[in-house]
Amino acid sequence: MNTRTCILLLLLLAFTVPVLAQLPGAVGGQPLPSLAPMLERVTPAVVNISTEGHVKLRMNPLFEDPFFRRFFNIPDMPNQRKTQSLGSGVIVDASRGLVLTNHHVIANADAITVKLTDGREFKAKLIGADPETDLAVIQIKADKLMALASANSDALRVGDFVVAIGNPFGLGQTVTSGIVSALERSGLGITGYEDLIQTDASINPGNSGGALVNLRGELVGINTAIYSQSGGNIGIGFAIPINMAQRVMEQLVQFGEVNRGFLGAEMQNLTPDLAAAFGLPNASGAVLVNIVPGSPADKAGLRAGDVVVTVNDKAVRDATDLRNTVGLMRVGDDLRLDVLRDGKRLRVSAKVGARMTANASPESPRNERLAGLSVQDLGPEHPAYGNLSGVVVQEISPRSPAFQAGLRPGDVIAAVNNQEVSGVNEFVALVGELQGQLVLRVHRGNQAAFLVIK
Repeated sequence: MNTRTCILLLLLLAFTVPVLAQLPGAVGGQPLPSLAPMLERVTPAVVNISTEGHVKLRMNPLFEDPFFRRFFNIPDMPNQRKTQSLGSGVIVDASRGLVLTNHHVIANADAITVKLTDGREFKAKLIGADPETDLAVIQIKADKLMALASANSDALRVGDFVVAIGNPFGLGQTVTSGIVSALERSGLGITGYEDLIQTDASINPGNSGGALVNLRGELVGINTAIYSQSGGNIGIGFAIPINMAQRVMEQLVQFGEVNRGFLGAEMQNLTPDLAAAFGLPNASGAVLVNIVPGSPADKAGLRAGDVVVTVNDKAVRDATDLRNTVGLMRVGDDLRLDVLRDGKRLRVSAKVGARMTANASPESPRNERLAGLSVQDLGPEHPAYGNLSGVVVQEISPRSPAFQAGLRPGDVIAAVNNQEVSGVNEFVALVGELQGQLVLRVHRGNQAAFLVIK
């Protein structure tokens, strides 16, 4: 065979492959692979959710004063704005009509409407919501519903094929496919408790609350967020593992809220340097750096410097993993902790406690610029505990100068006029002495900013 003949055969092969790939029906007598049969079974369990609500508009407090409006002949103005949102949900209990979705899909909703794939629409009742995991459960009264079976999301591996089902941009039910790109994502600031599945299956606005399923059509996650600078999909989406979602859902159905577990220990990741310093063979686990007096950790005999490596015989990856595990357990549950202390492995037993609040009664500082403001100590139950010091804003009047400057409930005030504050007593004493404008250093989630109150 000469060189010309070889080149001709190679060209024929190059053009043959794509032609075969486009043949319809079958290849080698076998049907073409398709997700259609699985999707025909599972898509009826994924619903579209629309909501209507109202949000309060920010305005000059003088405009809310009837005397001021009459004196200057200012007409009445609406102080609320109507809102609408679209999202998705997953039927998880057909007999009771329970639908699992994201908290942010139904937040501040006055009315929630669920639309099924068969075109039926139902008004939904909110059963419970948990902003810290961005999960909510709603209920519809309907017959002939189909629920999705759940898989064990702890068994997921990077590279597993997954399919995202939802209602992106309000277009109607849409299906996209991809793989599990990463597992155990945390520290993203998406939710308070993060152990997220990352996928490259296209997830866009409106997919929130929809289903992430495996190729058997089993629910492995609840789509919740994307990473994008433009607002559109760039191949980085996140879902809440169904194992975590189920633990939250059980409490929402029973109590309407999550009674979050509390251990009473400040912790940090076990870094390679710390592992070497402690003489440990690897860097898996969580180091306890402070024990709250009287807490379950204190009563169990845990000490600062202990390295927790397992909880109830499940390996602990890092501090976030330990915090998530305890935070999603019920108050009163038993804890079996394997701890490394001075090179020895110990088994410690404890009971999950209720959240502790360092200062149960909010206090209001005596400063006219902070009128209408009440604060509490940054207690162990707060996600920022151990990483920040300061006070937490509990309540704030919309008419107050602090609110107008941008301060909101949940904000952590870490410093006033460049003076650090460690607790309520120190904060109240400090602002009571200050004259003139106040400059607050405020933390909100993973962001920090300075606010000026004149």
